[in-house]
Amino acid sequence: MQNNSVTEKPASTEPAATAKELYAVMAINDTIRTGDSVKLKFTVRNPADSAKKFLKWQTPFEPLLSKYLDIKDEQGNEMDYRGAMAKRIMPPPAEAYITVNPKDSMVTTVDILKGYAISKPAKYTITYTSESISGLKVPQSVTFVYR
Repeated sequence: MQNNSVTEKPASTEPAATAKELYAVMAINDTIRTGDSVKLKFTVRNPADSAKKFLKWQTPFEPLLSKYLDIKDEQGNEMDYRGAMAKRIMPPPAEAYITVNPKDSMVTTVDILKGYAISKPAKYTITYTSESISGLKVPQSVTFVYR
């Protein structure tokens, strides 16, 4: 039987709404059965009074085209990224940005098994690493048990 509980960090671990900058929160099931999809929920929130944009490159808002997560087991071993690696033009074109309306949020889900080599039962920690590319602050890592 699969545990369908989702770990989403409480509001106290998120940036204060007074920051008025875009930020993202990750969530994942606490326990995932070996062979099942490993779905990471990624929510971008805009606490500001005006619309804000972020670059969707290296976020779950586009297909897995680059390594933007560090996934490590309990021993600190990093899981290999095996997905595509996109070549990008600079500066990013206008269509590479996503607008989040004031006081709104956007949610997407990505199956990380489509790009990362996770095969053995263990406890894993996922950390978002592309804040400098996307412009999104992601204050917390998430963990799950793969069994």
